[in-house]
Amino acid sequence: MSPKINKTGQHTLPKTVEKLFSNKNIYTSLLVLAPLLLNTHVNAADTSASDEIAANQLEEVIVTADFRETALEDSTVSISVTDEEEIENRGAEHIEDTLNKAPNVNSSSGSSRAKYFQIRGIGERSQFVTPINPSVGLYVDGIDLSRSGGSATLFDVEQVEVIRGPQGTKFGANALAGIINIKATEPTDEWQGKVAVGLGNYDKQSAGIAAGGPLIKDTLLGRFSLHSNKSDGYINNNFLQRDNTNNIDEVTARGHLKWLVSDALSVDLRYLHLDIDNGYDAFNFANNRTTFSDEPGNDKQNTDAFSLNTIWDISDKVTLETSASHSSSHSEYSYDDDWSFVGEFDDSLFPYSGFDQYLRKRKNTALEARILSGDDGRIFNDKTDWVAGIYHADKSEDLERNYTFLDETFTNNYDTKNTALYGQLDTELTDKAKLITGLRLEKWRANYTDSNDNNINVDETLYGGKLGLEYALNDNHLSHATVSRGYKAGGVNPSSELSPEQLAFDTEFLWNFEVGVNSSLLDDQISTRVSAFYAKRKDQQTKNSTPLPDGNNGTRFVDLTSNAASGSNYGLEAEINWAVNDKLKLTTSIGLLQAKFDEYVTPDNDFSGRDQAHAPNYQYAIGAEYKINAQLSAGISLEGKDGFYFSDSHDQRADSHQLVNANISYKKKNLTTSLWARNLLDEDYDTRGFFFGNNPGNGYASEKYTQKGEPRVFGVNVSIDF
Repeated sequence: MSPKINKTGQHTLPKTVEKLFSNKNIYTSLLVLAPLLLNTHVNAADTSASDEIAANQLEEVIVTADFRETALEDSTVSISVTDEEEIENRGAEHIEDTLNKAPNVNSSSGSSRAKYFQIRGIGERSQFVTPINPSVGLYVDGIDLSRSGGSATLFDVEQVEVIRGPQGTKFGANALAGIINIKATEPTDEWQGKVAVGLGNYDKQSAGIAAGGPLIKDTLLGRFSLHSNKSDGYINNNFLQRDNTNNIDEVTARGHLKWLVSDALSVDLRYLHLDIDNGYDAFNFANNRTTFSDEPGNDKQNTDAFSLNTIWDISDKVTLETSASHSSSHSEYSYDDDWSFVGEFDDSLFPYSGFDQYLRKRKNTALEARILSGDDGRIFNDKTDWVAGIYHADKSEDLERNYTFLDETFTNNYDTKNTALYGQLDTELTDKAKLITGLRLEKWRANYTDSNDNNINVDETLYGGKLGLEYALNDNHLSHATVSRGYKAGGVNPSSELSPEQLAFDTEFLWNFEVGVNSSLLDDQISTRVSAFYAKRKDQQTKNSTPLPDGNNGTRFVDLTSNAASGSNYGLEAEINWAVNDKLKLTTSIGLLQAKFDEYVTPDNDFSGRDQAHAPNYQYAIGAEYKINAQLSAGISLEGKDGFYFSDSHDQRADSHQLVNANISYKKKNLTTSLWARNLLDEDYDTRGFFFGNNPGNGYASEKYTQKGEPRVFGVNVSIDF
């Protein structure tokens, strides 16, 4: 059995930490590093020091995203977990409200929400015409929703797991950078539920109900939840005299039936419905929160998804797990292309008026079966647990683009089929050492067609996996080292103006080398997880542009995705949780990252040696929760992020920023009232940026345009548990 763990003595930090010690950030730096230094001191101190700290252990956290459920302190992947309590303390409605606490995780907007994710500097930032194969997988109760980041709503969610690094054995092509796993609250054998309502600034209103329990005693359990979240958003459209053109209007319904067929067999049927009717109106020439669009757009999504999972303990030697899932989504992403209204500019400036609309239909069907060894099913002298599985997915995406300046509607269809075989062995070499070997072979087929008469087929065999070693230094410290390989399938550039060799780009591969230590100190009052990683990217997929002649107007540029030669991504991640006593709990996380192009030359620039886009050199989060008395508690957190490049095709950057969040909760019997605030000091920061010419007032000169992040938001939530 794996020992409990968490953090050892000293830390050697990469040179990138020096950026933290500028005059601007020195106080923040001390706050970030203080828990690390304090942890080192406590660990080295006499054990009698633990007698001075109240006996208040941290609660055990179970990670569900791997083949077997594992206690967080025994998991040797780099992972961050956000539980239901923290979701409620933040007033979080969507995963974008929680990601800042996870080291080396970023996101981008260019939409009503930040719904494109980057882990360790790797991940997509937007989608327009081009179909994408995601670098970061998004799974909701085992259903693959990786191409639909708006699906990550959080009502009645038990926990969110962010796993960093390639997950090539279990998830394959969807997990080059890592995965985000959302686990909804499970039905139990006792009736329980809650009713929750919330109000906040910007006319925020939310209401939800969740209930579950035994429908048939000891045989059938069920749970259902329904939630609505609305807000006017924080954009004022001065031309239309409206404050809701970038509004939020989201409805989430979840259902779960658990059939306990016997002591050996259980069947889970899950259903998810999403009705997202958000507005989209975010950009303007002044880079603020006031727009003048006469045709604001939409960011809509309607999704129905279900999964059917079985777990059958065939014997003490083997367990069979199966899953079948299907999702169907219709979405609209549209916007005012000129960001202005007709008549705002004199005709001599050659203004234009345009509207761009992308309508998508996505379907995803997946089947999977795997067998796992039981207690008596180990092999190789009863030393090795094993897993073997097969996976097949059939995905389709149909696009209809309606744009003012197209002669006719542009359409494309992107179908992918991938079939994989995988296996993993966990071998106990000694009572302290375990060897982990995993391999996945995947057959990837893709077909792309469009109304420009492009027809591109891809057929290739991909492989990934890992080789890892765990070593228990003692009962409180577990070290680990892993070499893993991830991959992301190639794709297409849907343009009739590109040359044949530019229409397709190649598969990207990533080798990841990682070492770390998990520790548990002071009778489980302190838990720490520290890991260092180095990743080498080959045939790195990069979005850029290519020059094309434009008649008498000279040269214009067409966007495309191509393969850069290579990239290197390396850094450090650390998380510390400390239950100081029965009243105070402290948390700290820090991520340090260098994500650079080894070699990358475009027609206009040589980006070799430059940071990759949306890859801040540091991130940190510091939090404290204090229980004032039996009913009243309060919390505060500080989250910071370095500046970063918006794109791999220009040099415009976001500035560094720091956000303060706070909450106060009062609980009496089954009634909880919570006051929460995010970005309490109203810090101004950007979540997406472009560089081009769109302003007739300056002769369409290229300049930076940005979308602003969330301003100060606050509210009150009231819930009744039963």
